Amino acid sequence: MIMFALPNKGRISEPVMDVLEKAGLKITVKGRSLFANTVDKDIKVMFARARDIPEFVADGVADIGVTGYDLVLERNVEDKVDILLDFGFGFAKLVLAAPENSNINSVEDIKEGMRVATEFPNLTKKYFDKLNKKVEIIELSGATEIAPFIGIADLISDLTSTGTTLKLNRLKVIDEIVSSTTRLIANKKSLENEKKKEKINQIVLAIKSALFAETKRLIMMNAPKDKVEEIKKLIPGMAGPTVSKVLSNDEMVAIHAVVNEDEIFSLVPKLHALGARDILVVPIERIL
Repeated sequence: MIMFALPNKGRISEPVMDVLEKAGLKITVKGRSLFANTVDKDIKVMFARARDIPEFVADGVADIGVTGYDLVLERNVEDKVDILLDFGFGFAKLVLAAPENSNINSVEDIKEGMRVATEFPNLTKKYFDKLNKKVEIIELSGATEIAPFIGIADLISDLTSTGTTLKLNRLKVIDEIVSSTTRLIANKKSLENEKKKEKINQIVLAIKSALFAETKRLIMMNAPKDKVEEIKKLIPGMAGPTVSKVLSNDEMVAIHAVVNEDEIFSLVPKLHALGARDILVVPIERIL
């Protein structure tokens, strides 16, 4: 059996559940249960804090899990787990920030003994160790932005995606410590077990197919026979468009192809100008 650890809340929880649903790994949750079944009897789910998932996977409590790369580094387990997949979302940066009215404008302005408040003490310590700067690291469990304004710290290191919250709290970014996205990680021993590895590979393939499909659309249309070659140049598709007869009209053919989502806006008018009609654009859940 594969134990799959998923974040129980937070900014990556809902997008991850959406991808798994599209991947066909339907999860049956009863109320606020900590565990759940899936459509595959050999895959069980446990819900946990994203911050705890790296350690759960490293220790073998879970075979695989989804969490932020920043949390893998913060928990010091990057050598104990394998990163199988980057979901490509949940982007965030751990940054060093100081009050806008402070004299700290660069790393060089940070004096020995200054205090840094953070929810990421390990990553912050590694950062300053590399700089050979001795600072006092103060671990907080939330509301890090307020620390410099109530005398607790001179700076903070905090996670940000857009920087808006920092600006609203009158903080300026001094440096970037690490960037992060949502990752699928696995316990190394689980990957050494052939049966578990096979099932884990099935999960990875399903997720990859769903993520790839998110950027694609299926476009279908009826078009004049004599315009097929021109249309093929516009929509080459993944292995060429599929062309078939329209039984009710010998002068028309049915064409469908998979195209990039960001091409749809400019593509449809061009197809219409070539005589294509009954154009349908359909989302795709999975592409293998």
